[in-house]
Amino acid sequence: MRFESRRRPAFYATLLAGAMLFSGMTFSATAQEVNLYTTREPRLIQPLLDEFAKDTGVKVNTVFVKDGLIERVKAEGDKSPADVLMTVDIGNLLDLVEAGVTQPVDSKVLRDVIPENLRGADNQWYTLSLRDRVAYVAADLDVKAITYEAFADPRWKGKVCIRSGQHPYNTALIAAMIAHNGLEATEDWLRNLKNNLARKAAGGDRDVARDILGGICDIGIANAYYVGRMKNAEPGSDAHKWGEAIKVVRPTFANEDSRGTHVNISGAAVARHAPNREEAVRLLEYLVSDKAQAMYAKANYEYPVKEGVELDPVVESFGKLVVDPLPLTEIAKHRKEASELVDKVGFNN
Repeated sequence: MRFESRRRPAFYATLLAGAMLFSGMTFSATAQEVNLYTTREPRLIQPLLDEFAKDTGVKVNTVFVKDGLIERVKAEGDKSPADVLMTVDIGNLLDLVEAGVTQPVDSKVLRDVIPENLRGADNQWYTLSLRDRVAYVAADLDVKAITYEAFADPRWKGKVCIRSGQHPYNTALIAAMIAHNGLEATEDWLRNLKNNLARKAAGGDRDVARDILGGICDIGIANAYYVGRMKNAEPGSDAHKWGEAIKVVRPTFANEDSRGTHVNISGAAVARHAPNREEAVRLLEYLVSDKAQAMYAKANYEYPVKEGVELDPVVESFGKLVVDPLPLTEIAKHRKEASELVDKVGFNN
């Protein structure tokens, strides 16, 4: 999967709009409803939306759009019922902005909570939760600290597991590496990382933990929130066994000016033609409240964007998260180059 946006033919966008009209779903532009288009699985955010509705009296109509979110909103044009557009991955969120389907929101509540490097300079998008890209390390291995660059060291020859290099989680990390160290150095790093792989780059993040348990690899790169899910899974289940086989070490970049951990995000923007703009802003502000941020932390095991929110004990055990201070927009500039590098070095072969 490429990190850059894919443009579909115009007739496909028309089909998407037609599918909406005949889906049987109705929308309201009343002041007591807000329409959310999301690429996130609804079950992951539904508890937050239910609490918002209970606390505010504003009903949330949720539409899960797995693919083609930009095409759908464009096809609907100024008649679109979409109020809030929610995605995972900074690239997907910036694609919405670049496509012209969002609008700026000047909210003091959002600005006070969300650090400058985790929101758009033009107030077009906002981070709601963080997903740190970490090291999964075999529980009995004596590794207390590591840099992202060190995954390419010869000591890890045949010992590293990772999912596809073209997955947005990894392409974003590679883009961050380019932003920090340059294109040439990142190509060398990616080639050496490929040489250290214990198996083909494939599967998902939890498969990294599974393969560490199975002795295929000793270390891997994956998202931290999956560990919360695994370690909190039913005792005796496969997922729980995978989680117990590993520990989390948060890598940093070797650059002395940026001793932080790479994060990707879940985030949102207000749709350009939002019929319920006031309620849309109200929803975004609610999602960075103490209550909602605690739910992100304890239900999804994601890292809250708001400081001081209580974490799930498993996530808290990882230690303090120091976020790479490089703006996400700077990282996202290199997403196409990152995707091209993955193919150039044959990372997935």
